[in-house]
Amino acid sequence: MKKIIAVITAAILCFGSFATAEQKITIRFGHFPNITHAQGVIAHALSRQGKGWFEHRLGPNVEIQWFTYNAGPSAMEAIFAGSLDVTYVGPSPALNAYFKSNGEEIRVISGAANAGAALVVKANSPIKTAADFRGKKIATPQLGNTQDISCRAWLKAQGFKVTQTGGDVTVIPTANPDQIGLFQGGEVDAVWTVEPWVTRLERDAKARVFLDDKNTITTWLVSSMKFLRDRREFAKKIADANVELTKWIQQNQAEAQKLLIEELKEETRADFSPDAVAQAWNRIQFTSDVSLDLVAKSVQDGKDAGFLKGTTDTSKLVETP
Repeated sequence: MKKIIAVITAAILCFGSFATAEQKITIRFGHFPNITHAQGVIAHALSRQGKGWFEHRLGPNVEIQWFTYNAGPSAMEAIFAGSLDVTYVGPSPALNAYFKSNGEEIRVISGAANAGAALVVKANSPIKTAADFRGKKIATPQLGNTQDISCRAWLKAQGFKVTQTGGDVTVIPTANPDQIGLFQGGEVDAVWTVEPWVTRLERDAKARVFLDDKNTITTWLVSSMKFLRDRREFAKKIADANVELTKWIQQNQAEAQKLLIEELKEETRADFSPDAVAQAWNRIQFTSDVSLDLVAKSVQDGKDAGFLKGTTDTSKLVETP
């Protein structure tokens, strides 16, 4: 009887080990429906087609669950809540989350994109110089997101006093899809946003670019510290796969843009013409590098905008898994 029990116990243990080995591992991955998040949008499209870029490199037992966000603060809240493992996100929300958690919650594991943002006004707007923004209203994607902070820091550098709710210039956080209607209706005088919305404002709302925000980080790939600790081997594969995907995007622009257009329509229910995407594409530099000089600039912008206070040590921010 003892031998029989021992055999049954061993069989159960073996079966349990086998079941664990075959168990699916779910990785929760975020991005925004923006051209500046092309790596995330394209990878999401490939997952939808059953040709997952990350899945192929992570192994057969890995499932990617994709989540989309309008702007960075929402994605960082999801990281804090433990409902997201990795995400493409702008530097300002990532930095704010990093400092807010004393460097304990997130790490930048790869770059994704620089530039691709702009401040636009109406083609016939009387705004010709920075001083002309006094008393005006500017829409940004979300309070505390990268473009919102860039806008506030720039306005302060022009000598304006800007608060969260008013000041010499009023900054109005507005979801990207809603900006065109407000702009066309005259409810805002300008918009500081990111592609593809800059190009859509140019084409659909007769906007002109007042300031092309080139010297800035637009998108990083960040990981929660919990994911780095618990699944470091997967974090490394994700970072490596992002480098590969970035190179593929650089070398296959036509195919990349086609996938991006299809996926953006799935996510936003909006049509993006190939010409408009190609126009927007030219504003963006896709790169997996993380520029420490631009990190310092982003930190300074956050300070100037009043969103970063106290210690701003970034020595642990970037980590290659």
